Amino acid sequence: MAISKLNFNSLNVTPTASKGIGFDSGADDLEASFSGGSMVFIKKLTASSDGTLSFVDGADGVVLDSTYKEYVFTFNNIHPETDNVTLQVGFRDGDTNYDAVKTSTSFRAYHNEADGSTTLAFTSGEAQSQSTDYQVLSLGGVGADADQCTSGSLTLFNPSSTTFVKHFIMRKNMAAQDDYSLESNVAGYCNTTAAIDGVQFKMSSGDIDAGTITLYGIN
Repeated sequence: MAISKLNFNSLNVTPTASKGIGFDSGADDLEASFSGGSMVFIKKLTASSDGTLSFVDGADGVVLDSTYKEYVFTFNNIHPETDNVTLQVGFRDGDTNYDAVKTSTSFRAYHNEADGSTTLAFTSGEAQSQSTDYQVLSLGGVGADADQCTSGSLTLFNPSSTTFVKHFIMRKNMAAQDDYSLESNVAGYCNTTAAIDGVQFKMSSGDIDAGTITLYGIN
């Protein structure tokens, strides 16, 4: 049996940019495929003394519907206006309020700059049980010193489902107000069968002074 070699110089990959490439149904040609799990940019919001940063499906180019089964929000150098405040998130389930009912759990690890204090612990104060309050993501106070901030990501799964609850997972690190490196981990679900069509971020007090939050869809 002869072995056929593929001449890569003859392939035009421009139409498949940011997509996976796989064999077609006849296994005799290549086609664009979503199997690569590409990360598709949707929207970036840049804070400049803003009280809230909101992503609403259909507004200002935001997509938050059945187009993707998984959405990722990345936080980059979120700096608060006020010292010792927490970053929070709220989810909207059809009306104008970000009060979707949530049940969640959380834990954190920290280590201070003086090398004198460490911990790894469940944080009951940030865990929620059927609450409409905003979900705390910081698990400690973010510092407002000129060089302090917090960075990380939040993943929201299948927000358009009208059958299942909507799960979310968050992980980030921050420079805390008392000079700690503090890693926060939060996970939970919006306990509603209504679609989640909006996500809003804010600080527990004061504005988001600087930083960006970027939304991606995952193929």
